[in-house]
Amino acid sequence: MHMNYSNFIVILIGIIASVGAEVSAQSEPRDRRAYIEVGSATSDDPRNIPMPEGYLEPDTSYILVGGRVFDGTGLAARKATVVVKGRTIAAILPPESRDWPEGAETIDVSGQTVMPGLIDMHVHMSYREDGSHDSEADATLRAIERLRFYAESGITTVRDVASEGMVPFRVKAWVGQHRLPLPRVYAAGQLIVGTGGHGDENNALGGMIRSASGADDWREAVREQFKNGADLIKIASHFTEEEVRAAVSEAHELGLKVTADAETFYIERAIKAGVDIVEHPLPRSPETIALMARLEVESVPTLTTYNRIFDEAGGYWGSTSRRFSFSKEANRTMLKNLKQKGIKIGVGTDLVVDWFRALPAPYIAELEELVGAGFTPSEALMAATKTNAEILDMGEKLGTLEPGKLADIIVVNGRPDENLRDLSKVSIVIRDGDVIVKNGHSFTPPHVPIDPESWLSKEHNK
Repeated sequence: MHMNYSNFIVILIGIIASVGAEVSAQSEPRDRRAYIEVGSATSDDPRNIPMPEGYLEPDTSYILVGGRVFDGTGLAARKATVVVKGRTIAAILPPESRDWPEGAETIDVSGQTVMPGLIDMHVHMSYREDGSHDSEADATLRAIERLRFYAESGITTVRDVASEGMVPFRVKAWVGQHRLPLPRVYAAGQLIVGTGGHGDENNALGGMIRSASGADDWREAVREQFKNGADLIKIASHFTEEEVRAAVSEAHELGLKVTADAETFYIERAIKAGVDIVEHPLPRSPETIALMARLEVESVPTLTTYNRIFDEAGGYWGSTSRRFSFSKEANRTMLKNLKQKGIKIGVGTDLVVDWFRALPAPYIAELEELVGAGFTPSEALMAATKTNAEILDMGEKLGTLEPGKLADIIVVNGRPDENLRDLSKVSIVIRDGDVIVKNGHSFTPPHVPIDPESWLSKEHNK
């Protein structure tokens, strides 16, 4: 077979381009954020929408005094005072300092640990408990009930990776407007999957799924989630190479990261297309793990839910999208391999049906799985806070206790950086500058009446 020089050069350029595309896929500049002036106020989510200064700023200040501070940056816990002004952390002061705003409410947290709010990276807030189909109104009420369990467990942020219709976006909006004392929400909207793929079998998950067929439809599905308010895009196998490339390209141009619920050869296909994150401990080859490491693809393993499935049912049965073998032991080995390769690992629980009612135990169990894979308790807490915020694309605003960051703070009656099970003793939760848990219980402050005098008759006040 003969090949002329010009044809050889064309083929060589194509090979170089394809390799370069694979290597740079996850690190390409995204959307229009580079055109936003540094220091400008934006929405507190990955959508980075310009907002006016002081938007929805609560007129409150809190001083947390007497506690030990685990700030999540990697420093050892130390005695310090945390100053919260409005929605942000104003200062971390030495314990002897009294340099704080006059009139601020002082909260004595002596003997307790002050730390960043926990983040759960894999939540389905509207998931049905009994498998029945119901209305979007039911799904909304179910989400609100469910998130109370997360808040009381010290989880100040959830990443919802598939829920019914507009439910996660409306709950997110009400929480962001300080109208619900619940964790802040970052939502993917519907799970995008090839027709008949994971979750679309027998219409199993109803409105949580957006099935798509063909590259153009996958691109349109991404745009639909963005239109509804998506903070990220979630896809699941099955999909063709063209479909996943179209979805990832569209999401990245819109400024959103993409996470994949995929396995076997589909993970490799998704990674080469440029996905940023892989969910679950589903089977993948050593070569795929090495590819994840090389391209800096992140991981949210969710071992705890799969442990529960294996313990209760003995296996993951009856699903055409789970046509492979795996086990608790294989999943733990994979987690160790991910850590050994230096892959960034976050923390998520994926609590389906009614398992959220066991919180905080499932979240603590997930952290203990990290310890089993070689993390220290402090490193596991950093994965739950700092690393999770980075995977969310919110590392500049969340995840650590540092001046200027959003005031998502929990107070724990113990030393969770030494004993993770102390996380079962959360006493105070502050989210976005609002106290939403006091003495371990959900807290809603009394409403402030608007202009009550205009409603009262002066004749009756004599």
